[in-house]
Amino acid sequence: MDIKVRVWRQSGPSAAGKMVTYDVKGISPDASFLEMIDVLNETLILGGDDPIAFDHDCREGICGACSMVINGVAHGPEKATTTCQLHMRKFSDGDVIDVEPWRAAAFPVIKDLVVDRSAFDKIIQAGGYITAPTGTAPDAHATPVPKKDADAAFEAATCIGCGACVAACPNGSSMLFTAAKIAHLGLMPQGQPERDSRVIDMLQAQDDAGFGGCTNAGECTTVCPKGIPLSLIGRLNSDYRKAITTR
Repeated sequence: MDIKVRVWRQSGPSAAGKMVTYDVKGISPDASFLEMIDVLNETLILGGDDPIAFDHDCREGICGACSMVINGVAHGPEKATTTCQLHMRKFSDGDVIDVEPWRAAAFPVIKDLVVDRSAFDKIIQAGGYITAPTGTAPDAHATPVPKKDADAAFEAATCIGCGACVAACPNGSSMLFTAAKIAHLGLMPQGQPERDSRVIDMLQAQDDAGFGGCTNAGECTTVCPKGIPLSLIGRLNSDYRKAITTR
């Protein structure tokens, strides 16, 4: 395949950025999108140019580091798929592909396609933990958990914190991420001691980090590579209303 790739290039956080067009030739349809960027970077390096900076780690669709907006869609055109698991066969010979970073006030660009997602860490630090007594670990079956709750908690816990929800949201909101982290602890008996303080503190950390408010546009769950449901935001809102009336 021969394609054109228009990539956002920005040398630093305070520098002006622009879209730069590159020709990429002879790409296998079986190559992943990141492998295509690797090939392009090899060409740039051989030509004495600065390679495109982008985040990546596991390349197995698990970590969520591969944050790119491809043709206007976070992680690209294939649903429930991270960028690293997107393959070039989803595109056609001769296509022009736009590649941009996550765009949100809370995710400032560091360089090219790399953004600072430490705002998510601050939300987790505010309440993503449980109180556990020290001493001998309890038996695994000592605290029964109804299967319905266990399944719902596991679904919420599959959130990988990639930030696609923020990138897709017209308000730059992180409500789907925050809702998932609150729900997967709040659904388990071990998470009950901090249930009220958790939702209040994590939402405050979200606001402090500069994320926008949720208006239920639903774009977040559409691009989520793990299919986190929008209903978790409703659960978060319910937990918050209860927390502020009992605190």
